[in-house]
This record gives sequence, C-alpha cells and structure tokens, in this order.
Amino acid sequence: MIVTEKNKINSYAVLIAARNEENVISDLLNSIYDSDYYHDKITVFVIADNCTDGTAAIAEQNGARVYVRKNLELIGKGYALSELIHHLKEDYPEGFDGYFVFDADNIISPSFITEMDKKMSQGHDIVTSYRNSKNYSTNWISSGSSLWFLCGSTFFNRGRDILGSSCQVSGTGFLFSRKIYDSMSDWPYHLLTEDLEFSVNQALNGRRIAFCEKAEIYDEQPTDLLTSCKQRARWAKGYIQVGAKYGFQLIQAIFKGNRPCLDMLATILPAFLLSLLSLICNISILVISGIYGDYSPLYGSLLKILYAYVGLLLIGAVVTILEWDHIRCTCSRKILYMSTFPLYMFTYIPISIYAIFMKAEWKPIPHIVTKSQCLNN
Repeated sequence: MIVTEKNKINSYAVLIAARNEENVISDLLNSIYDSDYYHDKITVFVIADNCTDGTAAIAEQNGARVYVRKNLELIGKGYALSELIHHLKEDYPEGFDGYFVFDADNIISPSFITEMDKKMSQGHDIVTSYRNSKNYSTNWISSGSSLWFLCGSTFFNRGRDILGSSCQVSGTGFLFSRKIYDSMSDWPYHLLTEDLEFSVNQALNGRRIAFCEKAEIYDEQPTDLLTSCKQRARWAKGYIQVGAKYGFQLIQAIFKGNRPCLDMLATILPAFLLSLLSLICNISILVISGIYGDYSPLYGSLLKILYAYVGLLLIGAVVTILEWDHIRCTCSRKILYMSTFPLYMFTYIPISIYAIFMKAEWKPIPHIVTKSQCLNN
C-alpha cells in the first residue's frame, strides 16, 4: 500500500513528569500499552523528577524510557518537561509526529490515543481531552474537584469547540504536533499553572486548541481539605501569575480581533476579582451595620449567599445529569455530591485571598489511588 498523508500511521511520544509516583505510575503505563492504537508507534518517556522512591525503576520495568533529574533549585512540572524535551531533542533528532503529556497518576481509556490521533489527523496541532476522575465517589472534596473538571469539559471546552474557538488545556491529557514541538527549543512554560500559560500563549500566537470528547482520561483528586486547599491555592496563584505576565498582551490581541484571547482574559481575571470585591463589600456592610445596630443588611447578605448556593447547585445538577454515565459513583452519591458542590466552590474564596499573599512555589501532591480502587468505586 502506498502511504499518503491520509492513511499515514502517526508515531507518538508520551511525556510524563513524575515525582515520587511509585504507587500509581505502573497503572498509567499499563493503560497506555493496553490502548487500541499501534503499540510500535508509541514510545513512553518518563522523567523521574527529584524522586526519592522507586518511580524510575518501576517505570523502566514497565517499558518506559527513563531520564533521572536532580535539580532542587528549578522545581516544578514545567522545568521537568523542559529538561525532558531537551533530552529528546538530543537523543531523538528524528522526532515524532505527535507528543502526549500525562501526569503520572492518570489512567487513559483504551481508545484514548486512537481518538486523539483522529482529531490531530483532521489538521489540529493541539488537542485536549475529556478529563474525568479516578476517585469521584470518595467524599465531597474529591467529588467537588471532579465535578468542576467535568464542568470544564462539558461547558467550557465543548462549547468553545462547537463555536470554533480555542479550548484550554487542563493540566494533563493533551497532545501537540511535531509542528509545535519543532517551534520550541524546550518547554518554556514554568509558572505555577504551566497548562494555563501554555493555553494563553497558543491563543496569543493564533493557534487553536481543539477538544476531543471521545478521548477520556481519569485523574486523581485530593480527598482531604488541607491538600485540596494547597493545590487550589497554587492554581489560584498561578492564575495571578499568568494574568500579570500576559494580561496586557491579551488586551492588545483582543483589539486586534483575536477572539480566543478575550476568552482567555475572561478565564484568568474577572471571576476571581468579582468574587473578592463582592466579599469585601458584604463584609464592610455587615461591619457598618453592626456598629450602628442595624442588622437588616444581614438578611440581604444571607440571601445573596443563598442565591449563590442555589446557582452553584444548579450548575452541579446540570453537569451531573449531562455526564451521568461518565461519573463512576452510585446514584445516591451523585445526588448527594450535587448538594455539596456549592460548599466546595465556596472554599475558593479564602483560598483566592490567601493566594494573593502566598509565596509562589510548586509542591508535589501525593497520589495513592490505584486502578483497582478506581474500578471498584
């Protein structure tokens, strides 16, 4: 058979930055090798980033090509990916047709690579996937985070894709082509939310990120409030960093007719600012009312909180209903976690305030949920 662009079988490199992930990385690797894509066209690369456990050995035993990184000054996933790509530029100059980025705690569906390949073969240089959860049913914290990511896939990325706008990469489970790879000397995105920085940069450069709904990836969510708050504080700080670095460029691009940049600016700025402003106003009114002995504004503030709760409850309910078959959870828990979703979202308010003053540093989140635990949920 004569090979043409239409029937060409693309080769893929899988890039995984892993720090102390010996509990979960074999599940990800097995799910990659169990996929229905051509196995001889998939090469997995793991960079064991400052690991003190058996991550590197386990990854190598499971068929990955492993690089070991020791750098306690430049810390974070962005720096690890940068070093990994630097190695690939030197050791694999022939390159690959596409490059997947996964987190070590992920599991992919059997058709994931095939579906993403179809999307890239349609001419898309960057494709993001449908992000689901390994541990939705654990408690209100893991379900709250899971539901928010499902909301991102359901409303944000699906809507953007339908309208022909650019989607947003959500940390993991995305693909970029050789064209994008060749344009980089390494991975230049090092802010705390390197995925958002990547998405904003693509929008500024006029590149569209497509959405592949049929490619499903399962990600582990924190199950205790302290860990969840630390993770989201890092994200909130990252949003602030991206806004500070790219905000003016986005505004300039908007006036030049770049519609995806308007979407990205709306993503990184207004919700946080409006929520903070609303909180400050309500607290100020309550304090002033207390000083003058007039408590009637208290009822108005409580009513606003109730409205916010009902609004978030409706969002959680709509997403749960629309994505019912994708959620690995009993019916009773699906309904229960719709009601706790607003409480989870309310915790973003103190987290966002704390993020303004916190030191910008990346810290690892421990992962322990295995594939067997996921399937038993």
